[in-house]
Amino acid sequence: MATSSVSTGCFVFKPKDSKKRRKSVPADFFNKDNAISESDRWRFSTYESLWQQMKEETESLQDSLNEKIFDSLLTFIKNSHIQLDLKENDWSYRMRCSEIPTAAVVLGVNVPDHEMTFQRLSDLLKQSLTPHVVCLHGKECTTVKQVLQKVLMHLLGGTANDEDAEEEDVHHSTPLSQRKIHCSMASLSGWYKAISQTSVSGSPSKKRKSCVVGQEQAPPIVIIFKDLESFLPEVLQNFIIICSNYIQQLPLVLVFGIATSPITIHRMLPRAVCSLLCIELFQSLSCSDHLTTVIDKLVLTTKFPFKLSGRVLQVLTVIFLYHDFSVKNFVKGFQLSLLEHFYSQPLSFLCCTLDEANDRIQNLAHGECELIRQVPTFMRYVDSQDSENQIELLTNDQYLKDDVQKLLKDLHIYHKNYFPVLKCLHILTSSLPKYPLGKQIRELYIACLEKNIWETEEYSSAFQLLGMMANDELVCLLQKCIDVLKSSMQQKPLTDIMQKLEEFLSKFQKLDDIAVKMEDKEGDEDHKMSPEKSLQKRTDLYELQKTLMELKKSRRSKKLSRFEVLRMEVLEFMDKLVRQYLLPPETQPLHEVVYFSAASTIRRHLNAAPRTALQAALSKPYNYLKNEAVRSKEGAITNTAPDICIVYKLHLECGRLINLYDWLQAFVTVVTAAEGQDPDKMSNGQVDQVLHARFIRAVSELEFLGFIKPTKRKTDHVTRLTWGGF
Repeated sequence: MATSSVSTGCFVFKPKDSKKRRKSVPADFFNKDNAISESDRWRFSTYESLWQQMKEETESLQDSLNEKIFDSLLTFIKNSHIQLDLKENDWSYRMRCSEIPTAAVVLGVNVPDHEMTFQRLSDLLKQSLTPHVVCLHGKECTTVKQVLQKVLMHLLGGTANDEDAEEEDVHHSTPLSQRKIHCSMASLSGWYKAISQTSVSGSPSKKRKSCVVGQEQAPPIVIIFKDLESFLPEVLQNFIIICSNYIQQLPLVLVFGIATSPITIHRMLPRAVCSLLCIELFQSLSCSDHLTTVIDKLVLTTKFPFKLSGRVLQVLTVIFLYHDFSVKNFVKGFQLSLLEHFYSQPLSFLCCTLDEANDRIQNLAHGECELIRQVPTFMRYVDSQDSENQIELLTNDQYLKDDVQKLLKDLHIYHKNYFPVLKCLHILTSSLPKYPLGKQIRELYIACLEKNIWETEEYSSAFQLLGMMANDELVCLLQKCIDVLKSSMQQKPLTDIMQKLEEFLSKFQKLDDIAVKMEDKEGDEDHKMSPEKSLQKRTDLYELQKTLMELKKSRRSKKLSRFEVLRMEVLEFMDKLVRQYLLPPETQPLHEVVYFSAASTIRRHLNAAPRTALQAALSKPYNYLKNEAVRSKEGAITNTAPDICIVYKLHLECGRLINLYDWLQAFVTVVTAAEGQDPDKMSNGQVDQVLHARFIRAVSELEFLGFIKPTKRKTDHVTRLTWGGF
């Protein structure tokens, strides 16, 4: 019987189909019908090419943002064991050789991004500095033995197939998984001594004197602790003490990945252990600044035609600010929005460059022209035309194609003018007190997408504060606006705006001391004949009242200075630009082609409610199983449902404390009724063992899901943790 399963087998012979099945391609999922049209292939290919461009842009951006800290880390690791200027009998030399070079890298609380950062750092180290790089996770290293195993596994396993190691010793040529090695630093020291002797000038007889030789002769061993806070303090302390005893033989370098604060090192390690480390601090770019740069490169640009609506961008931003601070997850959410747009919008194949869109429009079929006619903004555009154009747009496909090309071109021009003016408005308002229009440009952009920004109270208060700005501050802001317009793509409206701002800037610069003296001189002449002088003369009550009225009137009609007049002209000009170019996207025909607005879909995917989904699955299993046998009326308990669903619905009828015996009896009653058995039929008053086991398993699953928990208040009772059903 022990070997009966060897001779008993089940073999599957698939029949040979005369007609080979067509392999499904990813483009098939973009069409809900069986037939695949040319537009479906366009949608999928456009999505792939667009996302590839965005992915390359984000990767290059992340590399450029981390370039400074990576260069500093590489320099630190390279020079960590090079002490050519110190003598061996020097006290500082002996003290430095007894310390382990340690880089404390503060990356912030955006933990999901740390993996990508350390992976990039590991790749750079292996490419330019040393092949001996080990990355450790706290959950995998709960003991010192596990830490040593991970280190030896990465280092010795990576060189198991090297030709030099094979020639030197057969013991080193076998894979680590096929041989037993004593996990200790002595084994690592012997391995490193062997490979260093063979790598120095190609002569094994040349021994390495110390760990402070040149970089080409002794590449360091870098051990990266990706999540320092997750390591047990005792394990970390013991490992550091062991490493300090071998620092004269091994050029070890430790890299601590810190999410909170550098003080974490001193909280985890006592002073005696910290004295064994030579720590240097490295600070990465804040995740908020990183997100601002990503939004500027992916969203606030005309390089990519795909755009997010205000609500979708707000959902992604809220998840970033209130959940994980992860730029990586923000980019994933952006990718999901891109995929949902191309999947749900049939006209998304026009979300491409202007030249490609014009070529595709000319090849549109009649059904696709009808889809364009059903777009809400295009219907409003048709209603705004005269009767002749309306008839042509609704009946003539070629006339429709020509008009759609014009509308998409206008939408492209709208974006080219939108973002430079938006950045200029942000420059003017981002330094105001209390930030009425937001401190970050993403806040201003969301507000401009949702409604007319000039109709809000925040906009009015912002321009009131700008009306009190000093000369030098306003000149500095105007210069920044000119720089933004210069960096944008040159076209007719932007060049005119830039020239107008340069004129204002030159006028401000001409407000010199001569003009101020002329105003003072005119003010003195007016002061001589002012009503205040007439108050000093002797007069009657009527003349005094008349003089006071003239004085009050003159103060009300105070003459504005040349600077105030010019400042008012600048603000009026900027207000005109905002009203002209920062219109919401809903005002543009066919904006649905490039804008994704399904915020509820993104929120459901990225910010899911697991308890609601669990309750829905347990209350209505038909929605997931698609089996007619488990379909039931609202509130009824189906006896053919899975055991956990039956137990869940029975527990909804109980109070805070649930009697397990009563619960079991109710479960047996429901299940035996489904199987056509008598629920009262028991052997010696005991429940069938199979039913009892099924009940225990279902209750254990409910406990695992967090619906109940054991209690000590009553015997054979459990506590209910949730109230109500789905």
